[in-house]
Amino acid sequence: MIDNRTNKWIENAIIYQILIDRFAGYNPKKDWKKPKFIGGNIKGIIDALPYLKNLGVTTLWISPFYKTSAYHGYHITDFYEVDPHFGTKKELKRLIDLTHQNNMTIIADFVPNHVSRHHPFFQKAISEKNSQYKKWFYFTEWPERYQCFLSVKELPKLNLKNPETKNHIINAAKYWLSFGLDGYRIDHVIGPSNSFWKIFSQEIKKDYPHVVFIGEAWMQGITWKELKTIQIPWKRLNWLQKRPSDTVLRNYISLLDGVLDFTAQQLFQHHICQQNGSEAQLKKSLQKHYKKFPSDFTLPLFLDNHDMDRILFQCNNQLHRLKKAVEIQFSIHQPIIIYYGTEQGISQQKSVWSTPNHGDLLTRKPMPWNDTKSNELYDFYRKLIKDRKLK
Repeated sequence: MIDNRTNKWIENAIIYQILIDRFAGYNPKKDWKKPKFIGGNIKGIIDALPYLKNLGVTTLWISPFYKTSAYHGYHITDFYEVDPHFGTKKELKRLIDLTHQNNMTIIADFVPNHVSRHHPFFQKAISEKNSQYKKWFYFTEWPERYQCFLSVKELPKLNLKNPETKNHIINAAKYWLSFGLDGYRIDHVIGPSNSFWKIFSQEIKKDYPHVVFIGEAWMQGITWKELKTIQIPWKRLNWLQKRPSDTVLRNYISLLDGVLDFTAQQLFQHHICQQNGSEAQLKKSLQKHYKKFPSDFTLPLFLDNHDMDRILFQCNNQLHRLKKAVEIQFSIHQPIIIYYGTEQGISQQKSVWSTPNHGDLLTRKPMPWNDTKSNELYDFYRKLIKDRKLK
């Protein structure tokens, strides 16, 4: 039985990451290789709960379900509505309730740093010179020039120092927690300031002490020009000295409950997937890495996600290398993340980095429900999960 009245459940969580549009309920006739909705929805996740329960996962992590201008959900146009492509508030509540009835917890992506340029508040900010919403964004030359998520003009950056903006975002987070969510995976935490995260955590945990906040703290690939859009301390020094990702991850100790472990992911990729080291070297590097963090700071361990190549592809489609990586992953006392379909052997034909536009679609292939069966890899995962729960 998972006790979601405290946040201790995260310590032993087996988390299953779901991209709503590509997981279940989608139209198989639609072209998933285009950046468009193909119909995956909340009802599809509800229908898949027996499959997830049988696999043994303990926590669902769902992608943003808020009203959006993009199939993946990260381009938000209304923080307080469920996007009709994904379903209704009633269906979301039912998914949360059924998840709990199955002794599982559920977290969702939350995106506080930016919105879609189609968000009505941004549209008012650029069309009305005296709009109250101009203060919600960082205009350098109104209305054409403004800060955004890195260099993505489609995603204007929110000014969370503005009290109305800050309250809008914090209240949105509270609103969905009132539906019963157990926490958030928080997108691009390096964008807002540490002072915002301190207020965010304190205000929300007064009402929801059991919830868990896991940040996505990642600086790789950011250009010098883009540093102005992020507010992590010592950002220029970190960038100039090419500091390891541990420096970035450690920034969120005492601000959040934990961060996604990009350091470990890179170590697995280097030592096991690319075979540039050995299992012993990997374990030694991981041991050194974990010593930099307090024991109560959570570092969920993932091998891939929706923004990078699938783990099987990283392992050159060699199943034995994938299995070795997963066995080591499960031997470590941190929450485990499984990206949807990994247990069914989803891979890809070329790297997400091989194409300049929408390369990430390659790692967002629809869940192969027609071929989903108890196969070697599924059984392998199921046994590892079962054995871990017995420890």
